[in-house]
Amino acid sequence: MTETITIPLNKLDLDPKNVRKTYSAEGIAALAASIRADGYRLLQNLVVRKGDKKGRYFVTAGGRRRVALNLLAEKGEIAKDFPVECKERAGEDAKATSLAENVLREDMHPVDQYEAFRDLADEGKSVPDIAAQFGTTETIVRRRLALGRVSPRLLEAYRNEDMTFEQLSAFTISDDHKAQERVWNDLPAWNRYASNIRSALAGEGVRASDKRVKFLGGLDAYEAAGGTVRRDLFDDKEGGFAVDVVKLDALVAAKLETAAKAVKAEGWKWVEIMPDVSYDTFQAYGRRYPEQVPLSEAEQAELDQLTTEYDELAELIEAEAADEEGDAKIEEIDKRITALQDRTEMYAPEAFEIGGAIVTLTNHGDVRIERGLVLPEDDRDDEVDGDDKGCNGVEKPQEAGQPKVTHSAALIEDLTAQKTAALRVELANNHDIALAAVVHAMLLSVVYDYCSNVDSALQIRLTHEHIETSMKRRDACRAVAEFESLRETWGDHIPGNPADLWEWCLQQNRDELLSLLAFAAAHSVNAVRKLHCYDRKGAFEHADRLGQALAVNMTKWFEPTGDSYFSHINRQSIEAVIREAKGAQAGLAVKAAGKKSEAVSIAERMVTDSGWLPEPVRISVPAAETKRDDADFDEETPHPVAAE
Repeated sequence: MTETITIPLNKLDLDPKNVRKTYSAEGIAALAASIRADGYRLLQNLVVRKGDKKGRYFVTAGGRRRVALNLLAEKGEIAKDFPVECKERAGEDAKATSLAENVLREDMHPVDQYEAFRDLADEGKSVPDIAAQFGTTETIVRRRLALGRVSPRLLEAYRNEDMTFEQLSAFTISDDHKAQERVWNDLPAWNRYASNIRSALAGEGVRASDKRVKFLGGLDAYEAAGGTVRRDLFDDKEGGFAVDVVKLDALVAAKLETAAKAVKAEGWKWVEIMPDVSYDTFQAYGRRYPEQVPLSEAEQAELDQLTTEYDELAELIEAEAADEEGDAKIEEIDKRITALQDRTEMYAPEAFEIGGAIVTLTNHGDVRIERGLVLPEDDRDDEVDGDDKGCNGVEKPQEAGQPKVTHSAALIEDLTAQKTAALRVELANNHDIALAAVVHAMLLSVVYDYCSNVDSALQIRLTHEHIETSMKRRDACRAVAEFESLRETWGDHIPGNPADLWEWCLQQNRDELLSLLAFAAAHSVNAVRKLHCYDRKGAFEHADRLGQALAVNMTKWFEPTGDSYFSHINRQSIEAVIREAKGAQAGLAVKAAGKKSEAVSIAERMVTDSGWLPEPVRISVPAAETKRDDADFDEETPHPVAAE
């Protein structure tokens, strides 16, 4: 029988025969916290043998406990000679004892941990207390508590390795065990991705990325106002869902009402709140536009001065050379600049008498106000250009006794053709006006969200598709968000009335027009490959050449994750991807995965920060510019990665 002896902490040394040589600082800190929480008592005695020097002992088993006690001693929480209960063993058994403790010991199953944390909380322990007791963070405690409250049947499935950790964590957004089990049973085995589980449990919930939630200030603001939230504790971006959609819409409407009151005070006949509008919403309305009103000399001088101050301060902030009040100063300057710029456009009294405004939201959750809208029954604008002419430009017959020059349709066509020829040659010789004319024609196509009778003499029609409809997760696309921000920025500069656009373009300098030309032309880029789009092969090749010229780094805009890529291809394709990205040995790890969901998780981890991208999203180098050793390479051979 081995006797228990008490040895001072400062007489205990690491046993050179202890097979465990490495300890993690995080693990030692957690163990020290646990010892502290239990009154500086050890649940298990150390196993020691006599040391080389008299009175000293080697710790054969319990090295982590010894290091944790020393940490507490260094912090002054216990004495350096703190008494430690130990059991002494013979020296010849030291290595076998150490090996048995470290190898034969089985770690606690994760589900047992989750349930143990849950039981502590049910006993009344707070999250901060549990975190302190086990030397971990409150976030980790909350996650373990959430996992522990998943349906016992699903926890058992995880114990039996019938479910991945990613799948289990997806169930934590709901506390309804019946709903959790129903979703697990109803989803086909091949479709049980974590994202699908979350979406199914969320039901009619609204994502945190929704513009309405952003407008309120995020899920925290919505919850503080009484809304119900399903949190996704395993989303580092504070993801989750607003469950009470009616409550959400009511809060949004109430906040928009504040903005609407200010618009009503302007004197409009009507003001309507529409949190969500489509492209076609404004087609049903007539339109009245603000008139340009020049600033006074004093106001223009102030605007010029403020603009200079803004630019100088912005440079200092960018260089991190501004003082602490820099951000506040530039915000005040921006407000004053906006106030002055708003005064350069004013609506006529008639517009207020018959017109109204719609208060809505942008995709980024900002307030958008569309003024000057006229209901069809109130639209009394009977002015028609060329009222005395027919649709082909031929003058209508005049009353008898009033002679007037008349032209036949053929003659008008002849004369206007000669006029067109003259305009063409003059425009070809005036680069600045040509640039303004092209920009004007292109902006008419891409900037104004409503029908307009304003047109361009240039037969330039910018064709641009709404590519968002081709995306599975539009709200997760970084480039879409960036381009919408660009549109909003230019929208603050371009006249609201398309009738004013031509004169405005003529007033811009060449650099500004070139920037606008690039902005407008960007709308027309289309590298979307759809089924049976064989006639656009040349366009796709040019898209890659365009990307090369622009030095586009697609890793900045796209990251292959489980949700964005791997869950949408089959297992064989996932294996092929990993072989290509990380080598044949890595591909075997995917092949050995029990289920597709596991293969997805493995693949996502392997390609993170590797720079690998799927072929369709790469900026490819033309075959003619690529030297290949395999002479039999067939450029028509399809890529091995297949969609599922």
